[in-house]
Amino acid sequence: MNAPAGTESGGSGPDGESLEFATEPVPRGHRVGWIRVGLISAMVAFSLPTFVTGAEVLLAIDNARGMDAILMGCALVTLIGSIAGAIGTRTHLSSYMLARIAFGTRGAAIVNIAFAISLLGWFGVNIDLFSGAILRLLRDTLDISAPPWAIELFAGVLMTVTTIYGFRAINTLSALLVPAMMVVTAVLLYQALGERSFADTLNVLQVPEIGLGYAISSIVGGIIVGAVILPDITRFIRHWRGAIFTAVLAYLLVQPIVMVAGGLAADLLANDDFLDVLIVMGLSWAAFVIVIAGSWVLNSLNLYSTSLSVEATFPGTENRLLIVVLGALGTVAAFMNILDYFLTFLFYLAIVFVPVAGVIAVDHFFARPSAYFGELVAAERTVSPMALAAWAAGSVVALLGAEEMIRLTGVAALDAMLVSASGYAILSRFDPSLSNPRAA
Repeated sequence: MNAPAGTESGGSGPDGESLEFATEPVPRGHRVGWIRVGLISAMVAFSLPTFVTGAEVLLAIDNARGMDAILMGCALVTLIGSIAGAIGTRTHLSSYMLARIAFGTRGAAIVNIAFAISLLGWFGVNIDLFSGAILRLLRDTLDISAPPWAIELFAGVLMTVTTIYGFRAINTLSALLVPAMMVVTAVLLYQALGERSFADTLNVLQVPEIGLGYAISSIVGGIIVGAVILPDITRFIRHWRGAIFTAVLAYLLVQPIVMVAGGLAADLLANDDFLDVLIVMGLSWAAFVIVIAGSWVLNSLNLYSTSLSVEATFPGTENRLLIVVLGALGTVAAFMNILDYFLTFLFYLAIVFVPVAGVIAVDHFFARPSAYFGELVAAERTVSPMALAAWAAGSVVALLGAEEMIRLTGVAALDAMLVSASGYAILSRFDPSLSNPRAA
């Protein structure tokens, strides 16, 4: 794969090997300005799941409180993304290498394999969603029929090839597509607001189906995984402040606007099927742009992060071959429709991502800050029982919160992070390796 756009040196080594730096810090000559990374995060925020989340929330709660939920949820994700992204920029390491330092080489293998399975699963799920949406749009707007497998194969190949060319390809693609998605969102928002005044929009009365806390949890839960693995792209940024700018751009500016646009349009037509909403509003062209552009970047990033996870767990794996194999697995899974039975598993697996960020943040800033800089091999441990115990505690809270069996702050993802972070802060005091942070 090539290095990021704007790097001072080439994209591959003398023998053509990957320079995505899956197991080492990104060298100074391959770092870029934050806006290049910010465009990738912004593009993911423009994806179909974001529009749909906004639609579901504003249809289930009155608009004024729904907008409050969107703003508060996005603010929480911005905070988490800023912390995780800044750690990635300070160390210039991927989220999987950060986990390897915090949890130990064997401990991180458990974490990273869970990451890889979840992200690869969502790669397949998104191909299924892409295929279903494209087939429907072709049928309803152009009266064209096509075999599902052909659309799925096309999507799988397109997204896999994009990932093979790495950060540069995803960066360039995002830069090209963000303006188009901005236009789509602006038109959608204009159409939705054009039917009534903004004051009327806020004063829509309806019986809330969900509470404010649950609405915030829905917002956070839908985008939290991207914030947790933000170091995968912020590691290319030159200065840690750029990671905060990236999180603010994606989660505090773009995400709320996209969710509100999708929510108001759905609320106007009282329809939670977002593709239906776009077609009825005469925005079929926008539906194609959202489905194709959003899925393309989101899934390429999913596959990119999956490959980093596997490379970090099994160093020395040939990168391009790995991406092809992983992309083929995700595409075959979509072909076989086994993902219909896999969705619940993926949902709960994604939930246990969240506490990992709490452990890494405490380890990086308080418990063993020196372990994240300098000679990484010397800093690595075989396993950290304290980190694994804190992660397990946070995961239990996350799973119970998802089932609404326990609520601390009212937001399940935040509860999980707080438990894992505070638990590790306490448990790490009993970690003998802290007397020598670089001890294996």
